[in-house]
Amino acid sequence: MVEVNFGTQRGRPFVLEKNRQLLAVRSHAGKNLTHTLCCESALSALEGCELLLHVEDADVQVFKLPLNADPSQRKAMLRKLPDVRFAGSVLMDPRTQEPVLYTENIFLKFTDSLKATQCLAILDELGLMIKQQVPYAANAFFVHHPDVQGIDICALTCDWLKRDEIEYCHPEMLRQGQRRAIHANQWHLKKTTVTYQVEIDASANVEAAHELAQGAGIVIAVIDDAFDIDHPEFAGEGKVVGAQNFDRRNAKQGPRPKNAFERHGTAAAGVACANGQDGASGVAPQASLMPLKLTKPLGSRAEADAFFWAADQGADIISCSWGPAEGHWADPSDPRHTQVFPLAASTRLAIEYAATKGRNGKGCVIFFGAGNGNECVDNDGYSSHPQVIAVGASNDQNRRSAYSDYGKALWCCFPSGDLQHPDPKFKPATLIPQTRGIRTTDLSGSFAAQTLPAYTDSFSGTSSACPGAAGIAALVLGVKPGLDREAVRQVLADCCDKIGHADDGPLGRYDENGHSHYYGHGRLNALRAVQMALADRSDTD
Repeated sequence: MVEVNFGTQRGRPFVLEKNRQLLAVRSHAGKNLTHTLCCESALSALEGCELLLHVEDADVQVFKLPLNADPSQRKAMLRKLPDVRFAGSVLMDPRTQEPVLYTENIFLKFTDSLKATQCLAILDELGLMIKQQVPYAANAFFVHHPDVQGIDICALTCDWLKRDEIEYCHPEMLRQGQRRAIHANQWHLKKTTVTYQVEIDASANVEAAHELAQGAGIVIAVIDDAFDIDHPEFAGEGKVVGAQNFDRRNAKQGPRPKNAFERHGTAAAGVACANGQDGASGVAPQASLMPLKLTKPLGSRAEADAFFWAADQGADIISCSWGPAEGHWADPSDPRHTQVFPLAASTRLAIEYAATKGRNGKGCVIFFGAGNGNECVDNDGYSSHPQVIAVGASNDQNRRSAYSDYGKALWCCFPSGDLQHPDPKFKPATLIPQTRGIRTTDLSGSFAAQTLPAYTDSFSGTSSACPGAAGIAALVLGVKPGLDREAVRQVLADCCDKIGHADDGPLGRYDENGHSHYYGHGRLNALRAVQMALADRSDTD
C-alpha cells in the first residue's frame, strides 16, 4: 500500500496499490519516447505488452505485461536503454483498478504565517529545488528532489506533511479524465419543431432572453481539449481573447487541435458563445471566448495553472466539461459509482483563487458538468467543490437525462440530449423518442469532411449542459456586471423552472429550499435570470 494525502495533516490519506502487471516507462526530458521504445532492445522488453496509457507531456507510457512475464526482468531490460529515465511499477486505485501516475513534481504549501526567507530555508533543508512558485496561493511551490525517484516520493511527502510549517504536500498525481459528452438542435434555446415533426417545449428560454441581453462585454473561459478558433462562429474583433495552450510540448501551436479527435472543446465553446452567424448560436453569442487548451491528466500542475490564467487574464466565467472517470450510467453494479475522487491541493487552491480573486475580487463564476455516470456528484471533488456550480442535464421531456449525475452538490440543470434507459420503469413507455442532442460548432478547415463551416447535431451529456449554463451566467453579467459570484449563483438558483415527473421518486422532489437531488434548483430559465438581474438594486452597474 502507498499513501498520498491531498489534504492537510488532518485529511484522509488516499491509498494506492502497486500493480505488478502494469509497467510505467519514462524517458529523459526532451527524448522521444516513441522512438526509444521502437528499438530492438525495447521491443524485446515489451514483447506481448499492451499500451494502456500515453501521457505525452510527461514522457510516460503505461504498459500491461503478459500474464507469464517477469516484471523485474522487463524493468531491468528497459532501464539499460540510454533514453529511459525510469521503468517501474504503476500505482493503482484499488476501488476502480485505474492507473495513477506520479511525476517528480511535488506540490508543497507552507502556512501563510511563514516569511519567504523561512520557506526557502526549509526547502533547502529538505533538499528541494523550486520548479514554480505558484501565483494562486501564498507560500506555495511545485518542487522536486533531484535524488528521489519512484514511489519513495510518496512516503517522503507524507513525512514532510507532519511538519507544523507545512499545510499541503503531495506528489503530482495524474489520472485520466473524462470529457462530459454522451452522444443529439437548437431546441435547447427555444420551443422547436424537430426533424420528425414533433414540437419540443423543454428549452432554457434563451431566445426570449436575447431580446434583453446577449453577453456583450463578458469573457467565458472554456478549459477543454482544443478549439477551432478559425471557425466562422468565433470570428470577429475581440471574439477570441487570452487563448493559451497548457500542453508544454505543443504550446506554440496555441489552442487549435492537432488532430481530428480533439473536437470536444470546439463543441462546448459553441454551446456557450458561438456567434450564430451561419449554423448555430451560442447561449451568449456576443460574449468573448477565452479558449484554454488542457489535455494533461487530472491533477497536473497545468490544470491549476489554467484556472489561475483564466482569472488573471480577465475571464468572468470558467466552464469545464470534464472530470473524473465515472461508472456506466446504465449499470448500477459498476464499482466506479461509489468512487470518491479528491482534488489535488494545487487545483483546489487555484479554483479558490479564481472564485475569490477573479473579476477584481467579485470572483469568477465557475461551472463544471456534473457528470454522466447516473451517480452521486458529491463524490466528485471537482463538481462538488463549494465554489463551483455543478450542472446536470435535462431532456426534451422536462426530466433528468438518464445519465445525469445527482446529489446535494447539483445546483441546476440545462437542456441536453438523452439516452433510453434499459429499465422500462425509468420512463413511461408512451413517451416519444428523445431528440438527438444539441446543435453546435464542430471542426472546420483541414479537419472537416467538407470546406463549409462545420456543425454537429450530436453534442450531448453534461458536456453540453455545462457551457449552456455558463452562457446564461454571461447573459446575467452582461446586464449586471457588478454582481459578485455569489449573487450570480443565487440568480441561477432563483430563475429555475421546477421540472420533474411524478415517478422520479424521493430524489426528484424539491425540499423546503427548492432543491432536488435530481434537478438541483431546476432547469435554468434564461429570460427569468436576465429579468432578475435587471431588477437587482444591489449595485450601481
